[in-house]
Amino acid sequence: MPKMKSNSSAKKRFKKTGKGKYKRKKAGKKHILTKKTPKRKRDLRKATLVDKADEKAVKQMLPYK
Repeated sequence: MPKMKSNSSAKKRFKKTGKGKYKRKKAGKKHILTKKTPKRKRDLRKATLVDKADEKAVKQMLPYK
């Protein structure tokens, strides 16, 4: 059976944690930052986990990760 291809965009966006979950960055930190509060921007810096509902899709996009 041939090897499956990993989704290139998913490779750049997700990292697997030690427990097998997927880590992602938060949306909304790219532009229009003047109207956002410092607290909100600080919180957007931190990574978070992919939601349980989306984990299956991410796993399919990254078969060897």
